[in-house]
Amino acid sequence: MAHAIRFHETGGPDVLRWEEVTVGDPGPGEVRIRHVAVGLNFADTYFRTGLYPAPLPAGLGVEASGVIEAVGEGVQHVAEGDRVTYTGSPLGAYSTERVMPADSLIKLPEEISCETAAAMTMRGLTSAYLLRRIHPLKSGDTVLLHAAAGGVGLIFSQWAKLLGLTVIGTVSSKEKAEVARAHGCDHIIYYRREDVAERVRELTGGKGVPVVFDSIGKDTVAGSMASLQRRGLLVCFGTASGVPPLDAMQLAVHGSLFVTRPALADYIAEPAERDSLAGELFGHVASGRITIEINQRYALQDAVQAHRDMEAGRTTGSSVFVL
Repeated sequence: MAHAIRFHETGGPDVLRWEEVTVGDPGPGEVRIRHVAVGLNFADTYFRTGLYPAPLPAGLGVEASGVIEAVGEGVQHVAEGDRVTYTGSPLGAYSTERVMPADSLIKLPEEISCETAAAMTMRGLTSAYLLRRIHPLKSGDTVLLHAAAGGVGLIFSQWAKLLGLTVIGTVSSKEKAEVARAHGCDHIIYYRREDVAERVRELTGGKGVPVVFDSIGKDTVAGSMASLQRRGLLVCFGTASGVPPLDAMQLAVHGSLFVTRPALADYIAEPAERDSLAGELFGHVASGRITIEINQRYALQDAVQAHRDMEAGRTTGSSVFVL
């Protein structure tokens, strides 16, 4: 019998339940996939708490990798036995197997394991669109990256170095600073005890940075805006501390700033663009230019503890459920 993590009400980690589920045969345009590893992402907590609404009861998770066991009518780009990964599909990745639409699947090259794929598909594609689609960054530019020791942060910093960028990263502890530095972060700011904008100005000779990548949200948005140079861009791509209040007048006060709140789904909606970004990501990882650190592994039935660890800031790098 297949199993899945489901929740019947929104709330804290304790609402997550390990349940038996029935998985049928795939219909037209669908596949049945047996998961080998499942990605654990902070965005999963947004669905669990109700910040992102979902009809209840619901499954959880949007990222996993595994092996296709059956294909439905009309599926052509993947076949039975293929190793695949995905992110951004309908909720339900926290499961041992599932039936799902085939269109969102990405075939894995032989050099990349299912565990590595589950640890990097969402984070890696996020890093890809942030660095390759959001702003015309050029070699020599300096950027500010919040949560530099997180799953996105470690991939982002390595990729940024390949592009010739200087990365100023914020972290919450000495241990996380060491991890961030080891993955290419050039300068560290301890955002809980230092004035982020003041340190950024010191490190940039008073100029500020052209782009800030902020996944924290409410707690950091003021410092992020104050760190930008005139007509700089604030990229709010996450809300770990809550949705930031944005006063349009403050954009003018801080130098005619721009702000965007992008979502990965809009940068991989077109198969050609998704495959292009995935190709760049897989190429860097397969060659060793970017390494993927899986620092936490959990059994899927331990999802409650995994969510507690993640929300308490006890995790670094990527986390996965191993089946």
